Order: sequence, then structure tokens, then C-alpha cells
Amino acid sequence: MRSKESEKRKGPAQSSCLMRRREFFSNCGRCALLAAGCFYSGLKSSSAQNLALLDLSSLPARKEVRLRLLFALHRPVQDRPDWPNLGFDFRPVIEKYVSLLEKRLPEFSYLVSMASGPEEAAGILEADREKQIDGYVVFQLNCWNRVVQPAVETGKPVLYVDFQYGGSGGFLVYTAGLVRQSKKNFGFICSSDPEHLVAAVRAFKTFRTEGEDVTFSDLVGRIRQNLTPPPGYLKCYPDELNLIDPEETVYRMKHSPILLFRDQNGGESMEVAGIPVINLPFSELNSAWEKADREEARTVARNWWKQAALVQNVRFSELINSAAMYLGMKKLLQKYQARAVTINCLGGFYGGHIQAYPCLGFYELNNLGLVGACEADLRSTATMVAFGLMTGGRPGYISDPVLDISSRRIIYAHCVAPGRVFGPEGTVNPIEILTHSEDRQGASVRSLMPAGYLTTSLEIDQSKKAILVHQAKAVGNSFDDRACRTKLVAEPLGDFEKLFTCWDEWGWHRVTFYGDLKKAAYELASVLGYSVVEEA
Repeated sequence: MRSKESEKRKGPAQSSCLMRRREFFSNCGRCALLAAGCFYSGLKSSSAQNLALLDLSSLPARKEVRLRLLFALHRPVQDRPDWPNLGFDFRPVIEKYVSLLEKRLPEFSYLVSMASGPEEAAGILEADREKQIDGYVVFQLNCWNRVVQPAVETGKPVLYVDFQYGGSGGFLVYTAGLVRQSKKNFGFICSSDPEHLVAAVRAFKTFRTEGEDVTFSDLVGRIRQNLTPPPGYLKCYPDELNLIDPEETVYRMKHSPILLFRDQNGGESMEVAGIPVINLPFSELNSAWEKADREEARTVARNWWKQAALVQNVRFSELINSAAMYLGMKKLLQKYQARAVTINCLGGFYGGHIQAYPCLGFYELNNLGLVGACEADLRSTATMVAFGLMTGGRPGYISDPVLDISSRRIIYAHCVAPGRVFGPEGTVNPIEILTHSEDRQGASVRSLMPAGYLTTSLEIDQSKKAILVHQAKAVGNSFDDRACRTKLVAEPLGDFEKLFTCWDEWGWHRVTFYGDLKKAAYELASVLGYSVVEEA
């Protein structure tokens, strides 16, 4: 069934309390207006009905523990393309968190603030010097707002919380960095189960009594590990791979150029992991789109329309536009005898340098055994080229992973995904065509990938001379509307806790292939003179 009607988000139940909160949030403007302390919560009501502006001249009587709840985000209503998406209203999310903690931990008192970055956070922390704050709960609502770092530097206990499909990138990168620094006052939790947040916040109370015998980091770590379920059934369906040897792979890599479209200037050619990179300007890509045969593009668009199980909020004219971009990219690959193309997609589109999203074009190229890669990410593109060659054309899937301890899952999320995960001759899995998630424009794909198979996620890093690897069993797909369209859900093999440790040094992207490529990664690394880092 196809619909072009806009999706409608249901709001929470209306009450006089919630209306007062919304009036407050709607009038707050920049988050800095909340930096002086914002509002106090937790007087009596388990339903958070006492949320009001804080009179900074006095503080309520202390309860057992006084916490600052600090929400890291751009603005209360999102004003830019980013996770979760443009226009996302965080105010009900904040209300829900505050109400949950008031109800489940009424012996705590809470001061609530928002901050968009370290400067606003610093103002809040400075004002807290006189408030006898026992600790901080930092909620990462958007990805890259550096709020947790100044909170940790206070030396007080800090619990760091991931808002799934909202702040997950910053959460993973910042958590790994703080863990690497061995910050003893830093604990973290990432779970879709609200009760897990309650259990972690309760650690502040435990720490008041046991703080001489245990660090806050260790205390929260024990809670997190106890909440994480044991591994499930990890046996996978048979999936035979016919791999070419690593020496031949390296030879082919040297003859499989990547077309890089990073900006309007282009630049000198280079190499990454031995793969030639041809650095071209946006203008050449846009020219190829302009010259693409629109009747041929219409045929491609019609095939996508027929193939999709759902087309939602995307006009057929936009599919033609995307198909013209696909045909243009294909022509450029032929012109330069290249195997891969990677584009700074949003930078080019928002800057007016390109006129169509390449998401569906990437989808089609990957199905053909070629490489279409997001965000001008050369490291991930090289990974797709190398292991695509080794596997005879299996496509890699660039993603922004999310971790969820409640189900011991990793979710690989992106708006570009292949449909033939077993290679050009493999079966096509179902797809849906939707807008690009973060800005709700253009056309992208939700690929419903098969469950029950072993996957291998990799990154090749030339500067480190290393290949990063972990494996997971695909168990399903998530349809959550927040963040990217495709969300492959998998259960990692190995040490789940170790998965929190590499993101600061390796970045957020991973490239996932169907199949057991762990041994192949070691063999390729040996030929390249690289090491292998197992992140799980």
C-alpha cells in the first residue's frame, strides 16, 4: 500500500501541568536562557506536577540526593538536519524523563537544565557551586553537543545517558574517550528500557553510602552489566562465501579507483589503503546529473516504484531526479574506470552544488557490485571496495551504530542500504522508499535485511595501519521513525562491554557485510602490513 500523506506524530496526553511546561519550553528560545538553573522538580508529586521556574534566591529543603539533570541538545524544537530529525520536539522527551525519575525516585530532588554546548554547560556548573549538587545526569539528546565533558571535570559523579536514535553518535564517541581517560566519576547507560535509567540513577544514592569502597564508574558499570542479558541463540544460517585470496584482492584494489566529491573545488588525487582516489568537484557530478537521459531516468524510477513495498512522502518526480543522479554517477564511473563513488551529499545539496540526493543511486550501484558510499567517508569507502572485491561483489553497508543493553543489541542505522546483501546474483530483500530522515527531503531507502545470518563489521584505517572488526548475528529490522531509515538489528558476538571502547579513535561509522569475514580481515591485514583490532 502506498501513501503520500505526511506521517503524523501523536503527542502526549494534555494536562494543565503539561501545558504549563510547554508554555515554558515554547518561550525559552535559546537553551542559554535555562543555563542559570532553569527549574526545580521533585517536590511532592510522582507525576512531576511541580515543575516550575526555580527561584535562585533559595533552594528547597534537601532530600537524600540532589541531582542536576542536564539535557544536551541544539534547541528544544530541533532547527537543523540532524538525528533524530529536523523539527523534532524534545520537550515531551524531557518531560517524560523528569516525570519518570520523580515517580520512581521521589527521595531525590532534581534541578533541570538544557545546554547546547560547553559554554552553556559551564554557566550551569558555575551556578551549581552554591547548590550542594551531589551529581549530574547528562542526557545526550543530539549527537555532538559537548556537555558531558565539563560535567565530568567537576569531579562530581556523572551518569551519561543515551537518547536512542537522537544522541547515540556523541554518546558512543564521548563515552569511549572518557572510558579511555579512566574517569572514575563517570558512568554511562544506553537502554531502551526506562527502568534501566532508574536503576542507574539510583546509584547516586548507593554511592553516598559506599563511595569510600567503590568508584562511581565501577558502581554504574556493575549495574549496567547486570542489566545486560546474556547472549542469546547465536547460531546462524549457512552462508557460503567464495573469497578471492588477499594478494589478488590487494592487486585489484590498486586498479579500482574511488571518485571523491567532497567540495566544489576538487583537488589532488591520492591513495587510501592502496586504492587510487580521484578528487573531483561538485560541478562535474552536477553536470553528469544534468546530462542524464530523463526518459531512461523515468524507467529506473518506475522500477524503484514497482519494487518498493511502500512509497511514502516521496513524489514520483523526486524518484526521477534521484534516478538521473544514479545515471550520472554511473557514467562518471565508466568515464574514469572507477569502482566506487563517495559524495559529501548533504554539504553538496545544502550548498546548492548538487540538485539531487544520491541515496537511491548508491542503493542501485551497491546492488550491481559497485560501490556508492555516503558522506565522502574515504575510510568506509575503501573498506567497501576491499571486501566487496574479496567477496565477489557483496555490498558493504555504511551505518551509524547504536547500542542497547536492554536486549544486548547493536543497531546499524543509515539512509542508504543495499538490497542484495549476498551480492549481485543474490535475492533482493524488500525495500521502502521514504524521505532522507534527518531533513525529511529527497528520497532514500529502508532496506529490510534478512535475519538469522552472520555479519562482519569492519573499518580499514590507513593512518593506523589497522583493520577494525566485530561480528554480530542479524536478528531483524527496526522501524523507529527517529534517525536513519534503515536499521538492521543484530546481536554482537563476543564481549558486549568491549564495544564501548573504540569509537573515539575510530569514529562512528562501521561497514557491515553479510558473511564471516573475520579470517579474511586477518589475511588482508597481513598482506597490507596492517594489524587487526577486535572491538568485541
